Amino acid sequence: MLSRPLSRRLFLGAAGSATCLAAMQMPRVGMAAEKSVLNLGLQMYSLRGYKVGQALMHARELGFKFIEFYGDMFPVNASPEAIAAMKKQVDELGLTISAHGVNGFGKDAGANRRVFEFAKAAGIPILTADPAPEAFASLEELVKEFDIRVAIHNHGPGHRYNKVIDVLRAIENRDERIGACADLGHYIRSGEQPTEVIRLLKGRLYGIHLKDFKEMKEHTQGVIIGRGHLDVPAVFAALGQAGFPANGALSLEYEENPQNPLADLEECLNVAKSALPKA
Repeated sequence: MLSRPLSRRLFLGAAGSATCLAAMQMPRVGMAAEKSVLNLGLQMYSLRGYKVGQALMHARELGFKFIEFYGDMFPVNASPEAIAAMKKQVDELGLTISAHGVNGFGKDAGANRRVFEFAKAAGIPILTADPAPEAFASLEELVKEFDIRVAIHNHGPGHRYNKVIDVLRAIENRDERIGACADLGHYIRSGEQPTEVIRLLKGRLYGIHLKDFKEMKEHTQGVIIGRGHLDVPAVFAALGQAGFPANGALSLEYEENPQNPLADLEECLNVAKSALPKA
């Protein structure tokens, strides 16, 4: 966690000012920017019990068109040949890679660069990330050079990005391509309301992990979305009001029952579909 004091602008944001983050918002074009297109995808960690080819087939059969890879399924140190083969496999299934993560970044600028080189070669526009404070100097340069977004992911109680204010501190005065991937389930575990998190991150929110937990406490059980503390229609409405970008990574994630999650994922998907705003 960064130790510098919180600016008055971010203090007002965390306290509930509706206009506090205006300086951090992306450019908007007329009133049409108020209506957000939500492209629902899948964080492939949900299918970690399967080999990658089978997992991709399941993602397509469930009806997803967008996927967010994680490192064990698509390693950042993959060879050029492996990257090309994965892109071909994904394309042939009619899928699109929306993001990749969660990736760690540290003070080794060369190691950080290699992750960006991987993302560029794989055509990945967003790197979901857990950057150490000392990583930001190189990340500032890399997001400009590669025009790839970094989306800081929260991991719940005990993590350096536990609360939304921790993310706001980290991205303050950074390049606009450094923003957030809000894991709404982990924010629930941290005692924060998902819709308020979305409101506070408006303009710098590039990813969502759509996940639910039974209770608002550190140790709790994952549940079908909507059965815990996640108000799915309210979340989608908040994303629309926040202007969540059409090329953002909105990823359903379900961590329970890793060896046979398909029925649960289908149920989660049906809940999400029923709550998605109609075009």
